[in-house]
Amino acid sequence: MSTTLPPTPSVRLSRPAPGSAWSTSLPALALVVAAVLALYWSTAAGMVGIWIRSETFMHAFLVPPICAWLLWRDRERLAAIPPRANAWMLLPMAGIAVLWLLGELAAVNAITQLAFVAMLALAVPAVLGMRVARAAAFPLAFLFFAVPLGEFLLPLLMQMTADFTVAAVRLSGVPVFREGLMFVIPSGQWSVVEACSGVRYLIASFMVGTLYAYLMYSSTRRRVIFMGVSLLMPLLANWVRAYLIVMLGHLSDNRIATGVDHLIYGWLFFGIVIFLLFWVGIRWSEPPAPRAAAATSGQAVAGAGTRARMQATFAVAAALIVLAAVPPWTLRELGRRESTAAPVLAAPATLAPGWSAVSGDPGVEWKPKLDNPSALVDAVYRKEGLPPVGLYVAYYRQQDDLRKLSDADALLAQSEDKRWRRVVDGRRHVATGSTAIDLRSAELRPRDELSGGGETSVTAWQVYWVGGRFTSSDAVAKAGVAIDRLLGRGDDSAELIVYVGGTSPALAERALQSFVQDNFGVLDAQLTRTWRQR
Repeated sequence: MSTTLPPTPSVRLSRPAPGSAWSTSLPALALVVAAVLALYWSTAAGMVGIWIRSETFMHAFLVPPICAWLLWRDRERLAAIPPRANAWMLLPMAGIAVLWLLGELAAVNAITQLAFVAMLALAVPAVLGMRVARAAAFPLAFLFFAVPLGEFLLPLLMQMTADFTVAAVRLSGVPVFREGLMFVIPSGQWSVVEACSGVRYLIASFMVGTLYAYLMYSSTRRRVIFMGVSLLMPLLANWVRAYLIVMLGHLSDNRIATGVDHLIYGWLFFGIVIFLLFWVGIRWSEPPAPRAAAATSGQAVAGAGTRARMQATFAVAAALIVLAAVPPWTLRELGRRESTAAPVLAAPATLAPGWSAVSGDPGVEWKPKLDNPSALVDAVYRKEGLPPVGLYVAYYRQQDDLRKLSDADALLAQSEDKRWRRVVDGRRHVATGSTAIDLRSAELRPRDELSGGGETSVTAWQVYWVGGRFTSSDAVAKAGVAIDRLLGRGDDSAELIVYVGGTSPALAERALQSFVQDNFGVLDAQLTRTWRQR
């Protein structure tokens, strides 16, 4: 059976007629797009930098040219619609501009990048009108695939991959001992890492599947179904891929599927799955929906370029540019008012009664991953009858992309960590005087140790301090930083990590709870003094 793509409707190339609405609206739109790119160049450059650095998002380089091709493909249909500026679109543009500012204040790249792309997309209905925007809805929506989002799914996808793989291997009759994301079978040891999560397959498949559904189907129902399948298939395929790789390694005594060929087999399998998905999908392809005959753009909107409409178009374009300029200007003004002096923060020699500073490591040498703090306290304290407790206080001021509060995973060993792996994580609730503090917890072990007495394990607790308040929530911490900056209180914040190593988890928990109960009030007061002295 031969298969072919639906034919692209023949089109005639035409220029906007002199004096037509398009001859006014297109330059106005180009002016707005150029202004947004210039004003938010750092955000755009940050997106491209992620595309370059991360293989997960390299597909994003294809998004702008695909959007341009889709618009060019429909140029005759779009040219037949008279553009009409819509001043009401200034309201959502203002909201998006505020969203960008909040994201920048909180140093959350995902928010600023989404807002940047939304500004580009909203420029179309604002300058050209809702009719044109509806006709170009898919290319405008497809532009959001350029935003590098999806890595937040990594922990969930890794857990799901490990669950499926271990269950499938056991069903195959192979005994498995599992601990976290690591498991052992008679022929060797395996671990689910970021590359095994399938997030690359998922994002790439959904992008390509969305484009395929738009081009091959005309009914919304079939498009939505195929997009859903393009999300589900890579998940299932990745689980099967992980299982097959483990079994290939096991049955070959680890001669195959354990090195570079591990990745090669994975991508080959993914390619086959995508091919089958499209091959099956084309069997239900639909002819393109009939389109209204398109006159030349000059004929379609002849006489539309009146002076009043021209003035309205450029007035809306000018208002859009002014709105877009306000957040970067506000950010610069806030930055000028904030202290640039380096914070002075020293480890107190003594804390609460019974606790004193000691030299050396608290049972084991371990360092969390921190993003260039402005000041850092690295100290060890001990109380009689308890193991030593390590303390990291990372203080941040003048935050940006390179210096900012890390997310809570800073205390958790990443899967690419050559030495440590996370075994258990959770939450702890500790009463400190009249208040209570919620902290995140994690137990870490060396990669070559599956279980044992805890002699080399690390138990760590983590919490944020923002504007005199403790929180264990990433979102609350980021929002607190943004609010403090808007209120002129600066962006000072800190991340506190306490940890114990070289002892049993139970004894480590006792020591950590005692340290937090006794000393976090003192640490809060010290951080508050540093904040007020900015």
